[in-house]
Amino acid sequence: MSRLTQYVVSCVLSMNWRLFVLLKTIYCILKQYWFVAMVVSFLGSAEILSNLSIPLFLEGVSAGFPSPAQDFIERTLDLNELCIAHPAATFFVRVEGHSMVEAGIHSGDILVVDRSLNAKHGDIVIASVDNEYTVKELSLSPVGLLAHNPSYPPIWLEGEHSLEVFGVVTNVVRSLKR
Repeated sequence: MSRLTQYVVSCVLSMNWRLFVLLKTIYCILKQYWFVAMVVSFLGSAEILSNLSIPLFLEGVSAGFPSPAQDFIERTLDLNELCIAHPAATFFVRVEGHSMVEAGIHSGDILVVDRSLNAKHGDIVIASVDNEYTVKELSLSPVGLLAHNPSYPPIWLEGEHSLEVFGVVTNVVRSLKR
């Protein structure tokens, strides 16, 4: 059973119909549409994650010259605690495309998206323009969505175009082994 199927079953069983309908709608839209060569695929909600404590060394790691390592762990860190401020409003999407590479977002990356945050000028957001989803930087003056790759033009919203910000990207998860 896929993760999405497991999550849908858990939503149905918990009678969280509103969330179930929203996720089903998002999933169907994301499966059908491609927008300006960068799309996102819904991966799941943060509500269903369990705690996972991983050792955290508070001693910094030098990115220049090596420094002596500390031989002890200062505390543990739960990655959910680090990446997810509002579990009920957080979900994950996988990026497809190259329009945001200069913002450090590459095809195959997983984005952590928080729907509870109010999007501000300059935030990286998941947005819908005329019912097509994309990840871009939000511009409020003038209103538009900006790519972070010179090969992709900005999307300026004039006239009859509709913009809906679906959530603010808070973190990028990338595997260094591809």
